[in-house]
Amino acid sequence: MADETRTLKVGDLAPDFELKGPGGVNFKLSDYKGNKNVVLAFFPAAWSGPCTQQMPTIERDKTQFESAETQLAAISVDNTWTLDAWGKNLGLSFPLLSDFHPKGEVSKRFGVHDDERGVNERALIAIDKNGIVQYIDIHPNLLEVPENADVLSCVTGL
Repeated sequence: MADETRTLKVGDLAPDFELKGPGGVNFKLSDYKGNKNVVLAFFPAAWSGPCTQQMPTIERDKTQFESAETQLAAISVDNTWTLDAWGKNLGLSFPLLSDFHPKGEVSKRFGVHDDERGVNERALIAIDKNGIVQYIDIHPNLLEVPENADVLSCVTGL
């Protein structure tokens, strides 16, 4: 677990954002302020092997996150059509958000966009009900699939 990205550290106010999700529905971080914690799973690319392994683990643990009053969302720089098809293929029921245009704007504000590769790093960021970043885990190896236990423990304790 890391305690910071290039732009954020644990204890910072998370930057607000609004991105398109499944079916063109907008997801706005500030809509959850005061109501739910939020865990954002930034990932490199839909349909890639490691991402296709990771997202079902989040779906598997979704009930536990919900019990901890936590909204899940995953973010990549893929377009909405790609994310919609991939999410349906995997049977995912949490929002897959497109940071496609302008490419990676939100991911850059969170400090997890790899400009050289043009994709997001693999990162889990937990934000509490007050909008404060409580947990950051960045996996430098894009092929490594993180476990959810630590982030789940974090939000359970909030």
